[in-house]
Amino acid sequence: MFGSLRIRNYRVWAGGALVSNIGTWMQRVAQDWLVLTVLTRHNAGAVGVVMALQFGPQLLLLPWSGYAADRLDRRKLLIATQAALGLLALGLGLVTVAGVVTLWQVYVFAFLLGCVSAFDAPVRQVFVNELVGDDHLANAVALNSTSFNAARMIGPAVAGLLIAAVGCGWVFLINAASFAGVLASLMLLRADQLHDGGRRARKPGGVAEGFRYVWRRPDLMAVLVMLFLIGTFGLNFPIFISTMSLTAFHGGAGQYGLLTSAFATGSVGGALYSAYRSQPGMAVLCAASAAFGMGCTLAAMAPDEGLFAAALVLTGLAALVFATGTNSLMQLTTEPAMRGRVMALRIAVAMGGTPIGAPIVGWIADRFGPRWALGVGAASGLAAMLVALRYMAGLRVRAVGAQA
Repeated sequence: MFGSLRIRNYRVWAGGALVSNIGTWMQRVAQDWLVLTVLTRHNAGAVGVVMALQFGPQLLLLPWSGYAADRLDRRKLLIATQAALGLLALGLGLVTVAGVVTLWQVYVFAFLLGCVSAFDAPVRQVFVNELVGDDHLANAVALNSTSFNAARMIGPAVAGLLIAAVGCGWVFLINAASFAGVLASLMLLRADQLHDGGRRARKPGGVAEGFRYVWRRPDLMAVLVMLFLIGTFGLNFPIFISTMSLTAFHGGAGQYGLLTSAFATGSVGGALYSAYRSQPGMAVLCAASAAFGMGCTLAAMAPDEGLFAAALVLTGLAALVFATGTNSLMQLTTEPAMRGRVMALRIAVAMGGTPIGAPIVGWIADRFGPRWALGVGAASGLAAMLVALRYMAGLRVRAVGAQA
């Protein structure tokens, strides 16, 4: 399960990333809580707008972000993006602590954060291959997800306590300081031990080549359709959890943080399960999509916060098996020279749908209640399952035709 940790560069990177990820999750919770309870009167639509601004650039900047991941030095690019993210967290923290923060300022910071993240996310994912090589890639991707979701489990719980004690602004400042960890880890990597063969073999051609490559691959197209469905309408848990905590269970910041941590607990379990599997497949993605839909359904029907938390554990587990499986499958089946562009397209599809889905889900939560919003998430999982079943049925038909 922990084979990639035997590699020194990966250990250094993973340690710095864990510190930074905890800070990032603290900021996400504090940002949503600031918008929902301080800058608006429990307006889920405003949280949806923040999410749209934060994830929309993943789609808008797709022509450049994937190309940069394939053409530029990935280590240097990561140093630049991580430093920029830290400065943005510092700026938001300063205006919040000073008591001058407004909703439009949060919108601006969310958009700028999204622009930097559009370049950071694809290069961070393909950089894992440089750290461990192809033989350990699936394991390293799963361990990355474990670290990310361990941070998701710790960060929100800590954030809930800090928000109640010192306010949202100090949470943002702590996150800014946490970027020192990942920057230090990048500086300490041994360049002579990086597996950079994929970068040396880069193909000429720009972003259009990435689109053409994916278009010729029915398996990648099916995965991207599934990612769009779940990413657009299902992965809106800042809205789901915050509105259920406030309006259904009448809780405060502490309960919101603990419920977010419950989702992350399931995510860690899903990531650890994925670390056992050397090769993900479409059948696993199909089962994970179905489990995600079932988890959202149970969460929507939960009568109290205890059962809601239990449903979130199941949903988080399914979401991470699905997300890790799509990541590993697309990297392992894509030739190294195209990985940056293909992974940028994956992220753009998974996150770029948020500007569409988050405002819709936020409006449904405001108009009809958060349980109906969770119903939309359930439908997205079941729809993704049908896409996988259709693809696998097509494979069987082609196999029968080939034998005939």
